Amino acid sequence: MSAVTAVPLRPLAKGSVLKLWIGLALLTGFAAGLAWWSTRWLQPVTLDSGVRVQTIRDGAGPTVTAADVVAMRFIIRLNSPEAPVWRDSGSEGPFVGTIQDLPTGFGEGVQQMRAGGRYLVFVPASVILAGQPVPPRAGFASSDTLVFETQVLQIDAGQASAYQMGQIRRMMQRQQMMQSGPAGPGGPGAGPQGGPPAGATPPPPGG
Repeated sequence: MSAVTAVPLRPLAKGSVLKLWIGLALLTGFAAGLAWWSTRWLQPVTLDSGVRVQTIRDGAGPTVTAADVVAMRFIIRLNSPEAPVWRDSGSEGPFVGTIQDLPTGFGEGVQQMRAGGRYLVFVPASVILAGQPVPPRAGFASSDTLVFETQVLQIDAGQASAYQMGQIRRMMQRQQMMQSGPAGPGGPGAGPQGGPPAGATPPPPGG
């Protein structure tokens, strides 16, 4: 049987253990920093109002501004991203409008988004209510958080003013149509019981 030759172990120099631990700590810190840097866009961002925005998939290009028109889809859940869907904008087609058309808080969160991205926006109900009581049949309490899962489809940069003017014109046209009423017999300008307009020459007898 061959003998095993023992190799004597040299004692560690003074301070080597401390240096080893410092090196391991630095290596661990570097790995953690690298992991944070690679996923930093996934970290929730908390705005001054208390609204939180979390990126699921980041978009491209500039972020939405109050001067833009934005097309997007969103669903709303209460208190948790895993809760059942409470409201779904897709049931009526994509939302198209401006930041001013969105609830307070949600519009603030949308201004952190870019075209093509998907995001979660956590909006405390108190931010949406802005000190007002909960409306009847609102479906949520003042202590709830509304979670908007949002997909930005398109951004029309700088078109908010033109879009709002178009909305005003369409609203005025609808009001004018409602005030003028339907044309034809019995409509405005017709005589009693749908007869000829006032002041018109009546047809000759038997004619």
